[in-house]
Amino acid sequence: MFSHIMVGSNDIARSKKFYDALFVAMGGKAGIEDAKGRLIYAHNGGRFMVSKPIDGKPASSANGGTIGFTMSDTHQADAWHKAGVANGGAAIEDPPGVRQGAAGKIYLAYLRDPDGNKLCGLCRMPAA
Repeated sequence: MFSHIMVGSNDIARSKKFYDALFVAMGGKAGIEDAKGRLIYAHNGGRFMVSKPIDGKPASSANGGTIGFTMSDTHQADAWHKAGVANGGAAIEDPPGVRQGAAGKIYLAYLRDPDGNKLCGLCRMPAA
């Protein structure tokens, strides 16, 4: 459905440190910076990008928006969350843990990146 997701940043170097740690924690690779200064991350067939806004105005986070990343298991979600907090992100909402979703139990870990974007590491729990 999606070709890519791009978020804005006011500090690309700070964002690279943060997102490199997140992607490595979930089994991906550090991002590359293209000729326009955008960060590009490719993992499991998806593309995630970080850029300074092209209109020259400050980047801001979407109120009510969340970007979810699929985790292979709860250990990976915890490592992802820990890497984010250790690299300039902020833990938000409830601590990482199991929640009841519409389709069963899910493990969720929430962060805000250094520019305030809301991120979620999600692992679907096996049916009981």
